[in-house]
Amino acid sequence: MPPAIPPVVPPDPRADFPPPHEPVNPADPRLAVEVGRFWAGAAATALVAALIGLVAVIILERIFSFTLVPPPDIFTTGSHQAAFAIDGAILALLAAGLLHLLILTTPRPRAFFGWIMALVIVVITALPFAWTSDTTSAALSGLVNLLIGVAVWSLLAGVAGRTIVRRAV
Repeated sequence: MPPAIPPVVPPDPRADFPPPHEPVNPADPRLAVEVGRFWAGAAATALVAALIGLVAVIILERIFSFTLVPPPDIFTTGSHQAAFAIDGAILALLAAGLLHLLILTTPRPRAFFGWIMALVIVVITALPFAWTSDTTSAALSGLVNLLIGVAVWSLLAGVAGRTIVRRAV
């Protein structure tokens, strides 16, 4: 009697896919923030942003006698130095608040933060061109805004990298 041939079983079409995961409750995210260290980093970032604005105005307006297009003077100080410094610090604190919120609520907070910051930087770099017809002043002011935006983005990304913690679910 010939040996029995085992039946041919077709391969499972789902074998290449990972097993399904339990859905994560959005009210119970897996990421948390070391709040004290995060906001200390945010405060340091605000200080750096303010100093970039201050130094840029000193160098460009006081030393090289260029005229900059100042950002909105929120506290009506009448000073370009103060306007750039205060607005840079406010940008840093608002960005830190946004990043903190994204960490607590979104599945990929750094990706969303990166996209949002990139778009904000494009806007703040282009705004001086909408406020004046002097191309040189607009370009230099846009450059200062670009430096402040990139500093805020990179510093806060570093702060997040050191202060985001995984929670046990």
